[in-house]
Amino acid sequence: MRRGIGNNRNKVLGSAAFATAFTVLLVLLVFSVLASITFGNADISLKDVYSVVAYELFHADSLSDCGQGAVHDVVWLIRFPRVILALCVGMGLSVCGVVMQAIVKNPLADPYILGISSGASLGATLAIMLGVGTFFGSNFVGVMAFIGALLTSFSVIGIANMGGRANAGKLILAGMAVNAVCSAFSSFAIYIANDNNGAAEVARWTMGNLSAASWEDNRVILPVIVGGTLVFWTQFRNLNLMLLGDETSVTLGTDLHKARLAYLILSSVMIGFAVYCAGMIGFVGLVIPHVVRMFFGTDHKRLIPLCALLGASFLIWADVLSRIILKNAEMPVGILVSMIGAPCFIYLMVRRRYGFGGAGE
Repeated sequence: MRRGIGNNRNKVLGSAAFATAFTVLLVLLVFSVLASITFGNADISLKDVYSVVAYELFHADSLSDCGQGAVHDVVWLIRFPRVILALCVGMGLSVCGVVMQAIVKNPLADPYILGISSGASLGATLAIMLGVGTFFGSNFVGVMAFIGALLTSFSVIGIANMGGRANAGKLILAGMAVNAVCSAFSSFAIYIANDNNGAAEVARWTMGNLSAASWEDNRVILPVIVGGTLVFWTQFRNLNLMLLGDETSVTLGTDLHKARLAYLILSSVMIGFAVYCAGMIGFVGLVIPHVVRMFFGTDHKRLIPLCALLGASFLIWADVLSRIILKNAEMPVGILVSMIGAPCFIYLMVRRRYGFGGAGE
């Protein structure tokens, strides 16, 4: 009984508190989107920034002068698509982090623990170093990364199901094995290509970057990420059951085997699109769920929407910092997120034992 009281000591409980937190995070996200487009190396006044946005959203005749020119292109074609991409990627990584942690029953999991990271990296490496997939067009590197992420996920599922149904332990082991294989082949491709420029490009891509954002990509990734998030939100009961284990869920009349595979595939699709558009960005899906879980516990009905909003805002501001932290230069957002996320995660582990129970489990 004391343990149960201790586990809930620092959680904010009740539907009223959840509604308040949801509203605050939603307002924060809207503010983050509107404020972040004012930051950048180009010195543009607030009036000009919001005049361009207002014209594009409402097409007011009085703002017609803002529909063209250098300021318009910087705000609407460079900054705003980048902010929306950061929103999508941050939301997708956070939500998939929550789902992956439930699937494998491991609070240290993130979207890359099952080999998705190494699969995407292998696809990009083959494209850059060996020219694989050039028939996909100018975006062949991102497309190959996307394909690599999906194929890796399917491989993990297939390996974990050999000799019986997949469970949390087999999925983790399969992910580790596939991760090692993909990393080895990536290193082999870099070695045999002997292309220093290509190796440098691979390194930049794996650091994560949102500078290539465009409205064309956003029109694809936005419905995928938002739709996937809504689907997972409706599956909160199954996700809660996954934390109890397969044996418990079977006794309750629910077989989670098919659900686990379906969630893994949907997560892979969401991560694949995020990797395609932004490269490799870690720690978002690891730290954000734990921060929310510390205050709201393990109920995925609350966890998923709050993680989605907080993760989106977090990556938006991380990208803002990556744009302004260096004068006349830009730091890859993946590096900055790791620099922020790693110390935060170490702090959380030092102050509290990491677990699904939140505080002091």
